[in-house]
Amino acid sequence: MKRVYKITLLFGITILVASCHSNLEPNYQYFPNMYESVGYETYSESKAFNNGKEGQLPVTGTVNRGFEVYEYENSTAGYELAKANLKSPLDSIGRNSEEGKALFEIYCISCHGASGNGKGKLVEREKFLGVPSYKDRVITEGSVFHVVTFGLNSMGSHANQLNAHERWLVSDYVLKLKSQL
Repeated sequence: MKRVYKITLLFGITILVASCHSNLEPNYQYFPNMYESVGYETYSESKAFNNGKEGQLPVTGTVNRGFEVYEYENSTAGYELAKANLKSPLDSIGRNSEEGKALFEIYCISCHGASGNGKGKLVEREKFLGVPSYKDRVITEGSVFHVVTFGLNSMGSHANQLNAHERWLVSDYVLKLKSQL
């Protein structure tokens, strides 16, 4: 008899639960915004994000971490000033020729060649033409640093790949190559 009561009770609970649940008419939701929030497209033009570019722009007055001010402008006059006045901050201990050579081999050798003669692999394959030899140029450590920082003619800037210390190492190595030509 107890089994009949238990089975009847379970059957009654199952029917009661099944009759209350309907996929067409879901139960009440309390605080529905928590379950179905309003989606904002982050960089779209909406009232939440004024012009759609706020998340992309840096705050005014901020400076990139590790940024060092370079006082010469990207122009011919800035190049000439850097050539005449800019000196390397590296002392004799800081002038690591091996590190400068390694950086030169990564970033410069493909165009300028191993000896700085302007006959790198890309020039030999005629991908770039007119890469000058260091022997033909009047260059100083300041002019090399300026060109590596801003680029010149078809050479692009390497300021994003090399920090200021590494650019000075490359400049020092370029002058070493020039003295050997």
